Amino acid sequence: MAEPSVAQSAAARGTTVLDVKGLQAWYNESHILHGVDLDVRKGEVVTLLGRNGAGKTTTLKAIMGIVRKRVGSVVFGGKELINLSIDRIARHGVAFCPEERAIFASLSVKENLFLPPPISKTGAMSVEHIFLLFPNLRERLTSGGGKLSGGEQQMLAIARILRTGALF
Repeated sequence: MAEPSVAQSAAARGTTVLDVKGLQAWYNESHILHGVDLDVRKGEVVTLLGRNGAGKTTTLKAIMGIVRKRVGSVVFGGKELINLSIDRIARHGVAFCPEERAIFASLSVKENLFLPPPISKTGAMSVEHIFLLFPNLRERLTSGGGKLSGGEQQMLAIARILRTGALF
């Protein structure tokens, strides 16, 4: 029996949700990314692996538009994002959850969770579904964000993104 072609295998995996081609990025005069290519298909989980300083976080920041000087192509959901501002990229459903978590220590878990408005009525995850994923958050709903453990803070940062309907 013949091996399936690469095109057939790719089609069988689903449609491309994120397609990055030739992505380059700079911090001031320092050229950091040199032509990153990747694609993520519906239903896939993709991981960026590498040593410290290899460009993993910079790749994600460049996709999101946080790195100002960038060239190449970033297509998400069939729309080219490379020339859009960060807020416009976010409105298309792309989100970045920073390692630093960026929660508000003086606000409760509930206040942190409801701070950003939904960007998609159909894609936003319900609070009940979020609590199924992160039961600790339900238990700590009235606790201040600064009183959470590091892991709980990361759960809250991810939950906040999921509640907005962002897909990435």
